[in-house]
Amino acid sequence: QVQLVESGGGLVQAGGSLRLSCAASGRTFSMYAVGWFRQAPGKEREFVAAISWNGGSTVYADSVKGRFTISRDNAKNTVYLQMNSLKPEDTAVYYCAARLGEYSDSHNWYDYWGQGTQVTVSS
Repeated sequence: QVQLVESGGGLVQAGGSLRLSCAASGRTFSMYAVGWFRQAPGKEREFVAAISWNGGSTVYADSVKGRFTISRDNAKNTVYLQMNSLKPEDTAVYYCAARLGEYSDSHNWYDYWGQGTQVTVSS
């Protein structure tokens, strides 16, 4: 079992930065791939970024490529999402999710989810 808790969300002006954290419980967290997803009001949950179990491989949605960076520190059981050059369209609830094995850009493949953290970008 893995429990995930996101933090770091908030209100920021366009062009600003935020760093989200996803803290996990469980001694085997280092075996899990982790993805970040987001959901804006009235929209479906969409993929943002994912990282392999050892941090050696990452993938990003085209909409955030070059602005967001996903990383992890397995010694701290934490995955990060550094978000720079934020835009109003980045406004959403951001969720982290974990699964054993390879990462995926499909939310259906993830077994464990956090409660989400709100990110609001003002224009």
